[in-house]
Amino acid sequence: MGEEEAIRENAPLIDLYSSSGDVSVKEPFRKTGNIWSAVAHIITGVIGAGVLSLAWSLAQLGWIAGPVCIILFAVTTYISTYLLSDCYRFPHPQHGSITSSSYMDAVNLYLGAMWGKVCGVLVHVSLYGTTCAYVITSATSIRAILKSNCYHKEGHEAPCKYGDSVYMLVFGLVQVIMSFIPDLHNMVLLSIVAAIMSFTYSSIGLGLGITKVIENGRIMGSVGGVPASNFANKLWLIFQSLGDIAFAYPYTVILLEIQDTLESPPPENKTMKKASMIAILITTFFYLCCASFGYAAFGNQTPGNLLTGFGFYEPYWLIDFANACIVLHLVGGYQIYSQPIYSAADRWCSRKYPNSGFVNNFYQMKLPLLPAFQLNVLRICFRTTYVISTTGIAIMFPYFNQVLGVLGAFGFWPLTIYFPVEMYFVQNKIEAWSRKWIVLRTFSLVCFLVTVMSLVGSLEGIISEKLS
Repeated sequence: MGEEEAIRENAPLIDLYSSSGDVSVKEPFRKTGNIWSAVAHIITGVIGAGVLSLAWSLAQLGWIAGPVCIILFAVTTYISTYLLSDCYRFPHPQHGSITSSSYMDAVNLYLGAMWGKVCGVLVHVSLYGTTCAYVITSATSIRAILKSNCYHKEGHEAPCKYGDSVYMLVFGLVQVIMSFIPDLHNMVLLSIVAAIMSFTYSSIGLGLGITKVIENGRIMGSVGGVPASNFANKLWLIFQSLGDIAFAYPYTVILLEIQDTLESPPPENKTMKKASMIAILITTFFYLCCASFGYAAFGNQTPGNLLTGFGFYEPYWLIDFANACIVLHLVGGYQIYSQPIYSAADRWCSRKYPNSGFVNNFYQMKLPLLPAFQLNVLRICFRTTYVISTTGIAIMFPYFNQVLGVLGAFGFWPLTIYFPVEMYFVQNKIEAWSRKWIVLRTFSLVCFLVTVMSLVGSLEGIISEKLS
């Protein structure tokens, strides 16, 4: 911990190779990440598709419960990241000699191999589902650009109907190319660009909401939220909105991967806690502003997606620009969530087939006007297949709000709450029925109940949409 340069060989998300010869040789890697690169990674991973659904979520909950829920999810996420940041080093959060470069590594160390396998399944399903949601959102935004131009030329009552599938395929093709990026350590510039894009379109949505409120001359909405035909339907919508808010916040599954990029000293856990605090404060401010002004502008007619649901028609060029920013952000966001899966596949295959040239050999290529880069046949095949599969799932279930709700509910309690709390108990040797034990157990139970309600409501929404 006292060394000026943190160097570790064979880190799970770090596959670096020298350029000598056709087949490359692994070399040690110097970690150079800092608090601002971590903030950029977090914002890229957090402010994504979720922010666009928050106005709809607030509309279902109303003016009191909606903002309170957004703030509570923010606090919950910070508590989770605070606990998890200390699990990067084992057994001591600052002086431990063993580091966990992924969520699953940490669970293996603290809770054992069985829970590590359970965690691995949940993490990869959550990551996979998020990338599927990003494919859906990107196509929705591309379609919104076309519809915006059509409405501007033909009038707001024009049919202007466009499908999703073609644009999902285009986004998938772009991701096949982007998947040649080796790992998170080579993504700092992409994350910075994506973070800037997320701020841009969030700010545009906020600005349009404020403008609409001024134009209306009053704040729309109510304390009880959007009315429903019966009590059961209202409950489904409330549960689904909780799932959407849950999807908008947690980045637990990629926190340790981000922390693994940080240089030390200062201790990685201190830097990560500061980065998390900054990123969560920024995102919560944007979330509250976008959700509140979106609901204030449209009231009961608040669209499911603030920038693609066409509550706004003009200025059409600004709508186009905002949706283009969404697509650019999602290009980076997709990679943030898929890189851990790519890395896990690389590690597993390398251990399983240590003598296979297909798995382990890297070849240098040089194309005109481009810098030299490394190619691996396994990576080309696996990553291309992965992108194809996420694109296919997105085409089958193109339901924005419902899919976000399911994903948020599925990963919220086990990954954001349960495992960090349990690892904290082990690391700090918390005795059963002590005050801290009771508080954290109660906290975990409440979050579990929220997860169950959100999952049920969102699944009901998907089934209803599929059957309608």
